[in-house]
Amino acid sequence: MGYDTASKTDPESIIDDESGDMWFLKGELDSDHVGISVLELEPDGEGMEHDEADRGQEEIYYVVSGTAEVELTDRDETVTLEEDDAIRLDPEETRQIFNRSDERVKLVLVGAPL
Repeated sequence: MGYDTASKTDPESIIDDESGDMWFLKGELDSDHVGISVLELEPDGEGMEHDEADRGQEEIYYVVSGTAEVELTDRDETVTLEEDDAIRLDPEETRQIFNRSDERVKLVLVGAPL
């Protein structure tokens, strides 16, 4: 088959729904190289602090709705992203996503090895 389709809710969310939900779609789409996830965070919700150095994977975060803050831990810097904003991160960049707004935020996260 030349294509695959998936819905964000085909797989189970990997985080509890008190802070939000996250769906990994790479497997559902049978993708060999590109990972895609949907992350929705409730107000005061936060993602996991991490880097992708071990996997050599750069990531792009695109805000579908709401406002997200991406803390760049090693730089002691925070980047605020609003609806339709995106950020690309090197594998070695330690990062964590926060929702410090009063509304749920929805992001599409894309990752691929360099």
